[in-house]
Amino acid sequence: MDLRICHLYPDLMCIYGDRGNVITLAQRARWRGIGVETRDLQAGETLDPEWADLYFFGGGQDQGQDVVSKDLRSANGNALRQAFAAGAAALSVCGGYQLLGHEYVPAEGPSIPGLGAMDVTTRAGKVRFVGNLLAAAPLGTLIGFENHSGYTYLGPQARALATVVVGHGNNGEDKTEGAVQGRLVGTYCHGSVLPKNPWLADMLLVWALERRHGGVQLEPLDDSEELAAQRSAAEVARARP
Repeated sequence: MDLRICHLYPDLMCIYGDRGNVITLAQRARWRGIGVETRDLQAGETLDPEWADLYFFGGGQDQGQDVVSKDLRSANGNALRQAFAAGAAALSVCGGYQLLGHEYVPAEGPSIPGLGAMDVTTRAGKVRFVGNLLAAAPLGTLIGFENHSGYTYLGPQARALATVVVGHGNNGEDKTEGAVQGRLVGTYCHGSVLPKNPWLADMLLVWALERRHGGVQLEPLDDSEELAAQRSAAEVARARP
């Protein structure tokens, strides 16, 4: 059994340790004896919709999002939609999360169109959300670091990934953090998010492996160190003013 991971636009959309998510996914697969191949996709290159089982789309600045949005309006956008329709999974963080949605509307200038693969819309807010983020999800605690001024609102086809305990999450209003739609996940948790949230990494691995290998049940790993890091980070978040 093998796993194929595509890192989308790593030169433009990869801040606050986001690449660590790709490293975590690959390592957790290899610990289980699963072969892993990773590829980067840069703007202007051709995306093969049949290759990857799992896509990672990190965060970036507005300038980078402009470039990526234009690339997603090319044949690459249709190829990515085709990949998702055929069962590929995705983890998107911050700017990547916003660009999988319908659009990002900045404080000034025209809106930045997204892929429309997730039923979410983001608008620039007046207050920037910065700090440790702690949320409760059905499968476990979610911990990360948020740094964004985009306020994201979920449409009826998307459901929240988690409920905010400490921090702001999607918009600082409705206590939602991130979104799940099919096998696509969006979150505002940087840090990177997966090393401290092994349940989320394994959920994505199962979804990705099922694309080509059918039903998959992962062997359990010793996550004592990961969970200790999660508890420590949660304590720091709860102490947040």
